[in-house]
Amino acid sequence: MMRIALFLLTNLAVMLVFGLVLSLTGIQSSSVQGLMIMAGLFGFGGSFVSLLMSKWMALRSVGGEVIEQPRNETENWLLETVRRQSQQAGIAMPQVAIYHAPDINAFATGARRDASLVAVSTGLLQSMSRDEAEAVIAHEISHVANGDMVTMDADSGHREHLRDLYLAPDCASGRRFPRQPRR
Repeated sequence: MMRIALFLLTNLAVMLVFGLVLSLTGIQSSSVQGLMIMAGLFGFGGSFVSLLMSKWMALRSVGGEVIEQPRNETENWLLETVRRQSQQAGIAMPQVAIYHAPDINAFATGARRDASLVAVSTGLLQSMSRDEAEAVIAHEISHVANGDMVTMDADSGHREHLRDLYLAPDCASGRRFPRQPRR
């Protein structure tokens, strides 16, 4: 809950700072208010929607499959490793997924510590020893335990604010989107 409060306060602070800067530069207050409302709606809304849909979007983007019942010894080892590490970290068992990719990669996502997903590539499972893979999984479990998904989404929301504020004058003036050099 504290992370959500910090997320909201940080977004409000960003909006206030931009509002102050735009006011000091002499931009009309009505356009500043509209700009701040739109930036806030897109920043807050986009961040929350992204966070709530993160598991679905992540699985879809990599073609991952959640392991419901292990089909082989590797999947069984992966489930048991995540279960053991999540218990040690004091969090609920995340969903576990495997996705087919040659790269050595893993990630954690989800809106809350107790509703998360840990996904591992087949490249990681084939290229690393069990001890090495277990260390990577521990790293991903630490992201879940620390609530890093909310923190990263707050960062994404701030980038959305900056992008919206940068592009708003172009959109309002009817210039091409994104900015194109004149020929």
